[in-house]
Amino acid sequence: MSNKRWIYLGMGTLTLLFLGLIYAWSIFRTPIGELFPDWSISQLSLTFTISMIFFCLGGFVGGVLSKRMSIKARMLISAVMLLIGFFTVSTIKTDSPGASLTMLYIFYGVFGGGGVGVAYNGVIGTLNKWFPDKVGLASGIMLMGFGLGGLVLGSVVNSMIGSMGILPVFRILGIVICIICVLAAFIIKAPGAEDSDALAALAASASGGKAKADAGPEVRNYTAGEMLKTPQFWFFTIWAILLNSAGLLVINSAANISVAFGGAAILGMIVSLFNGAGRIVAGNNFDRFGRFTSTLVNNAFMLAAGILLTLGGMTGAYIFILCGLVFVGLAYGGCPTITSAYINKAFGPANFPTNFSIANFSLIPAATIGPMISSALLESAGGSYNTNFYAIIGFSAAAAVFWMLLNRASGDRK
Repeated sequence: MSNKRWIYLGMGTLTLLFLGLIYAWSIFRTPIGELFPDWSISQLSLTFTISMIFFCLGGFVGGVLSKRMSIKARMLISAVMLLIGFFTVSTIKTDSPGASLTMLYIFYGVFGGGGVGVAYNGVIGTLNKWFPDKVGLASGIMLMGFGLGGLVLGSVVNSMIGSMGILPVFRILGIVICIICVLAAFIIKAPGAEDSDALAALAASASGGKAKADAGPEVRNYTAGEMLKTPQFWFFTIWAILLNSAGLLVINSAANISVAFGGAAILGMIVSLFNGAGRIVAGNNFDRFGRFTSTLVNNAFMLAAGILLTLGGMTGAYIFILCGLVFVGLAYGGCPTITSAYINKAFGPANFPTNFSIANFSLIPAATIGPMISSALLESAGGSYNTNFYAIIGFSAAAAVFWMLLNRASGDRK
């Protein structure tokens, strides 16, 4: 069993790497904008917003379907949605900009975002069951793949766009991502009855190897409704929203920030690199030290990022800016891993797919609050990023308050 679960994890991570291209809208936005010069920046940006909303909704639908359908069926549904979505985007016509914009919203935003959400929930929900002893590490590895999809595959996609144009690339991506999802459907399996004893032993080993009777009370499996009634869920969710919003104050402008302080634009990609690394760091911290310490460290990373960036803004020293961007990546990357691991541990594995999908809805307010405040602060400061840096400190401090409330509501340091 130990070998096959790592094979499944490898396939799941590869799948999420390709699915992570949905986050790489910035790769597609400029070439599509060149085809349709009448489309405004806000109209193009709305495509990404729609895709994120339906990513969350798709994850919720996937969680509900997990009670009725196998992982194979859900991955095949996702494969069909993504093939239809990307392939249909490739058929939009430059001589019909109004109809083409609607098609982009529907087939990239609804089908693409929704299809990724269904698959994302299916992969993470299934594979976490195989790793009761390393739920943080497994989540971190998978989410690293998802977070780095745009970075790892972005240069290949850019090269393809340059050589053949954006619309044929959508057609190719639709076919390739569909094939990856179909492979995942036939390779990844949920644990069967024959695996229960081995998984129980792994879970016991994660508790220090104690016998079940000595390991404390059994984990309670909360339904979605029960979870939503707990203060712990809401304190944790607000904590995650605040830290994600803090990261989004600068993540979308990382390359511009690097240039503004004398660095190269490519160094702005350091956020993406450490976004991936942060997912592994957070997962390892969660497995070794539990929720209390892993969330504290993640909060401290974001606070350190705000302080370093502020020092860079005040002194003009690029080293502070560079280090600040590193910590932004670590903290922002750690949030989804901790969310996955915490929801699994705190509210039980039985209803994890649905509960996790609900927790992921925190992405929507964060994706609205962070960029909105960032734009307003930049405009009021005449293009200076310093006020954004101050805001990161403020968001981190507010998150620390909810971290303390979570500790009090949880009644322990686990």
